[in-house]
Order: sequence, then C-alpha cells, then structure tokens
Amino acid sequence: MAEGCEWPTDVVESYRRNGYWTGERLDRIADAAAARTPEKLAVIDDHDQITYAELLQRVDRLAASFSRRGLADRDRVILQLPNRIELITAATALMRIGVVPVYCLGSSRRRELAAISHRALAVALIVDATSEDGDGAQLAADVVAEVDSLKDVITSEEIRSASTIPDPVPSGSSFQSRPTQQIAGPDDVAFLQLSGGTTGTPKLIPRTHDDYLYSVRRSNEVCGLVQDDVFLAVLPAVHNFPMSSPGFLGALMAGGTVVLTESQHPAQVFDLIARCGASIVPLVPPMAHVWANFADMDPAAASKFSSLRLLQVGGAKLVPELARRLVNLVPGAVQQVFGMAEGLVCYTDPDDDIDIIINTQGRPMSPADEIRIVDHHDQPVPEGDSGHLLARGPYTIRGYFNAPDANHRSFTDDGFYRTGDIARIRADGTLVVEGRSKDQIHRGGEKISAEEVEDILLAHPSVDDVVVVAEPDEFLGERSVAVIVAHNEPQHDESALRRASIAEYMRNRGVDAMKVPDRVDLTDSFPVTGVGKISRAQLRTLIREQRSTAK
Repeated sequence: MAEGCEWPTDVVESYRRNGYWTGERLDRIADAAAARTPEKLAVIDDHDQITYAELLQRVDRLAASFSRRGLADRDRVILQLPNRIELITAATALMRIGVVPVYCLGSSRRRELAAISHRALAVALIVDATSEDGDGAQLAADVVAEVDSLKDVITSEEIRSASTIPDPVPSGSSFQSRPTQQIAGPDDVAFLQLSGGTTGTPKLIPRTHDDYLYSVRRSNEVCGLVQDDVFLAVLPAVHNFPMSSPGFLGALMAGGTVVLTESQHPAQVFDLIARCGASIVPLVPPMAHVWANFADMDPAAASKFSSLRLLQVGGAKLVPELARRLVNLVPGAVQQVFGMAEGLVCYTDPDDDIDIIINTQGRPMSPADEIRIVDHHDQPVPEGDSGHLLARGPYTIRGYFNAPDANHRSFTDDGFYRTGDIARIRADGTLVVEGRSKDQIHRGGEKISAEEVEDILLAHPSVDDVVVVAEPDEFLGERSVAVIVAHNEPQHDESALRRASIAEYMRNRGVDAMKVPDRVDLTDSFPVTGVGKISRAQLRTLIREQRSTAK
C-alpha cells in the first residue's frame, strides 16, 4: 500500500466490491485501444505523431532502457518535460518498471527542483535538453550538486533516442521486468504530484494506480469520452486537470487522439483546433479570458471552434462574467471543472441550466464522493451556509507522501481531506466555491505559497519584514502583492525594492518566475490582530482600499 496514503482495510474492500478499484495499472491504460485500433493516431505533438502500436513500442523500449540504467521498483524520478510525446512515453515506461515519476512543471528552477528532489529522495532527474533558455543540462547539474540522492540525469534527447531506436527487446514482444524485480501492485503509488500548499516546499501527493484509474474512468463517463474524441492539451500536461479530468489519460483510455502543443498563442491554437478537429480542450480562467478577447477581434474565430463539444475551464474559479462570454462564444460546450490534485472533482454539464453553468462549480462526479461543509470546529454548518469544504472518497488521498505533520493538519481523524476552500451547497446539490481559507495565491491556475515567497524575500538585504497576500485580478483570478517593511538604515537603497529589482533578485536565486510578486508595496508597519499576529485579512482590506482610491 502507498506510503502516507493508506486507506483503511474495510474501505479498500468496499471500493473493490463496488467496482471503483479494479486492480489494473496506469501503465496499461492504452493497451485496450492498441489492441482494437493499433494503427490509429494516439499522440500528436508539435514535432511528431505516433500510432497506438508505436506508443506501446516506445514505452517498451524505454522501460528496457530505464531498467538497464539501474532504475528499479519504488525509485523516484523527477520528470520535467514539456508537452511532447516523450512526456507520455517516459512517464508510462517508468511506471511499467515500478518507478515513481514525480511530475514537475517546466517553469520550476533550481530552488524548487532541489527541494522537491530532497523531499522525494529522488534518484534521477529527467529534463528537457531543449528548454526555453537552452540550459536544461546546466539546470540539472546544479540540482544534482545540491541533492545527494540524485545519481543520474536523463535528457529529453536520450528519451527520444531510446524510444525510437531498435533495442534488444524482440520485435512483437512486450517488455517484462527482470525476474528478480518485484513490481509494486495497483494499490501502491503510481506517481507523485505537487501540492499547491501554503508551506514553502510543495507537499507530494501520492496517487495509486487504483484510485487514479477510477478518477480517469469516472471522468470519461461524466464527460462522455469516446474513441472519436480529440483531446488538445494547451495547458502543461503534468497538471492534474489536463492529465485526468478526463485529460490525456482519459483520451488514451477511450482510444481517442491526444494532441499536445507548447504554443499558447490564441491565433496558433485556434488554427490547431480547426486543423486537428479538437473536441475537448481544458483551460484555466486567464487563458479563457485571452481566448474570449482574441475571439472578439477575430470574426472567423467562432468557425474554428466548430469541432469543440467541451470547453473545460478549471484550475481557479471562473467568474460569472467570463462564463457568460464563453457560453456565447461556444454555445453548449462550456463546462466548469472544480477539482484538486488531492482528489475531489466536480463538473457542470454543458446541458445544465445556464444558471448552474455560470454560477456554480457543478456536482461531485462520483456517487461515492463524501462532502462536508463545516465551521472552524469541524461541526456541520446549517444547510446552504458557507463553511470549510472537506472531502473523502475513492480517488481522494488519505495523506501526503511521508509528511506526518502536514497530514495531521490537512486530514481529519476519519480521513476527510481539508481542501482549504470555503464553499456552500445549494438546494439543487451544486457546489459554489467562494474563496480560500489558506494563505495561498491562485494565480492563473497556479497555486503559490505566500510563506515561501516571504521566506525568499526576507533574505533580501533591504527587507526588514514582508507579507505576501492575494489581490483579486480580473485576468489572473488573483495576483500576488508583496508588502515590505524596508530597513531604515541609510545604506539601504529603497530602489532595490522596486518590482524589477525584486524580480531580478529572485531570478538570480533560481526561483520560478511565477512566484515573483505582481506588485511590491512599501509600508512602515503591518496591521496586527488582538494577539499581536499580523492580520492578513486587514492587510488585504487596506490593499483593496488603496486600489479603489487609486482608481
């Protein structure tokens, strides 16, 4: 059973008895489609395309290659690849030999990758040798120098070569692990995703083959995926949303076609939708906002969406005004998706009443999902009232990977996950998410830890104290504001605390660019609560008031 996420024995038996957990493996998700339609296109990216037969062949070759490199069951490997075929083949091949991929965003730099590698005790790092800055190999070398457990670096070029050049695996055979190698079972960890928590280093979310396959299978049922569907991943495919809701995994399970692109320019993506006949595309609200604005300027845009039957929006709350614009842009196709990498997923239905599509985040997708709305003392609130959202079910984890302290805070004694969301349930059963209870910034679909950014800025020689808070933003959902108390010694130059200087300071320390505050304000002191703690709530109010006055 998975480290840190054990379900009670009676619960496991119940999930198996009710058919939620089937004892299958994620690395076999495309096998059925390959048997039915081996010559059908399975995955297309900006550079290549492969059939289902070729997909399995590449996975087999890679699995053999990874095994020869010494990777083995229960090893953990950092996987940082962009939206290319190699991401899917590498992840599948690692799981095939029992190795646990740790999915990391391409934007993560030295600081993040080193911290994640430490926490995961990773033994290898897979990086893109052709990254945007052309420095993927150097980045990997810097991380390896900081993390003792890392013994190997594998580049995207090596992945491509190992998967396409014939190897010792006999033609027509499927890779099997060495007879002495014990491969973990379907109830063990298949991979690790990163949480968007409020602490500095992301927690690791352990997803098992059983629970994740159920999530994908149920998402396919709710979204009606079939083998004629074409799924387009514009968002980074390592995110939970474009991976499993129903995501590229759902498309492979259904025997559809996955299209991966690294372009996010609306003109190029609109043309790609028309060219490949995309039927399902997931977006985060900021990207949806850009699409809506671009479509307003391009009268021909609507015609390029004729193949779309699902335009999914998730990763952050979709405001009603933008939801209405999208409904007008793609009538009958807009679907709100509210979920989290830890588990719970809710959907609206494009056929729902317009009020539900625009003003709610839909309904939990599984009949086995359990939802509680509680007060600060974990007591149920009156029906229809807002409170803290707790969730439990066959695809919601019971604990983070090797993180007992975080588990004590994030999970109840009876296994409910504290999502950190403030929500209410309407009389019609739909969920309305009203905000966050944690010190976390939801910026363009990414979750940024205020505490982590504060820790970085506190090391700045001109910073005496700092608080990072969220500010509502029409485009990003939320943006980050760093409120800084500067050192008052004469030698400290306040020009060093302008946003451009702060951005340069953070970049030089290998910090992900998305964590650079969108705004930097200076103050003499912070508002405090009655017990002397900094009041983030009052600080947010002051920021809103200042913004309103400035307008």
